[in-house]
Amino acid sequence: MRPELLKGHLDALLLAVLEPGPQHGYAVIESLRAGSDGTLDLPTGTVYPALHRLERAGLIGSDWETVGGRRRRTYRLTGAGQAALGEHRALWDEFSAAVTALLGSGIRRAPA
Repeated sequence: MRPELLKGHLDALLLAVLEPGPQHGYAVIESLRAGSDGTLDLPTGTVYPALHRLERAGLIGSDWETVGGRRRRTYRLTGAGQAALGEHRALWDEFSAAVTALLGSGIRRAPA
């Protein structure tokens, strides 16, 4: 997928991936990949800065845990993040319906 197509949607995708429950960073990346049938195979250099930005904004929280002797950070959706995800979904529904109307069946000419 071309990076410019993802621009503006990454935050919503990350919030959606965290909606079912907390996940560590690598699991977030795997959820994006699996949920998109491999289309969203994003590098850590894209995902982790976005997770940190969302955390600074209060949309996600994180906790450190130790699993198998290794420390890892687990991310979770906050109440503000859940509200933001709802807003992203509403905007996406409106946008995707408009794009589908234009690209799916061609542009209709306005009556003269």
